Amino acid sequence: MFARIVDPLPYEDKLEVRPLDRIDLVVIHCTELPDLATAREYGERILHASGTGNSGHYYVDRDGSVHVYVRPERVAHHVRGYNPRSVGIELVNTGRYPNWLATGSQTMDEPYTAAQIASLCALLMDLQRELPGLRFIAGHEDLDTACEPASDDPDVLVRRKMDPGPLFPWDEVLLSTSLQRLLPP
Repeated sequence: MFARIVDPLPYEDKLEVRPLDRIDLVVIHCTELPDLATAREYGERILHASGTGNSGHYYVDRDGSVHVYVRPERVAHHVRGYNPRSVGIELVNTGRYPNWLATGSQTMDEPYTAAQIASLCALLMDLQRELPGLRFIAGHEDLDTACEPASDDPDVLVRRKMDPGPLFPWDEVLLSTSLQRLLPP
């Protein structure tokens, strides 16, 4: 078992409130940043007219610690088109950092730690108990398949989102939960 470190973002109370039974989806992300402190800094940035920013609900650091930046009864901004019905879980991982959209940065080669995956699996079990409508799980890359011009060559299109990426152990995680993988057509 693990403890959740509750450390809400400064604007959490400005995020839309929702009933917990509206949540049927967990979206797995990776931060694509070097560490938890940098992920926190990015999460605190105000990006929207509402005075809020982009973040997940839960962050799982490399040591397996679980940090709550937005409680699930609030709608966080973590995936286009699915926020009202989902909870976002961010795994600290460098991903394509720091040149996310450059043509030479389109591989993700940092493995997730055993502690991260164990904590993720335990968190998923807890969320299934806490959220009565929870049925599905997806990767960010499954739901946001848009491409954008590469930052270093506008003639080349690259995936906007690739997380949690090719090293994420889907088989292991799916064996630990009854959630069904949501793969849009």
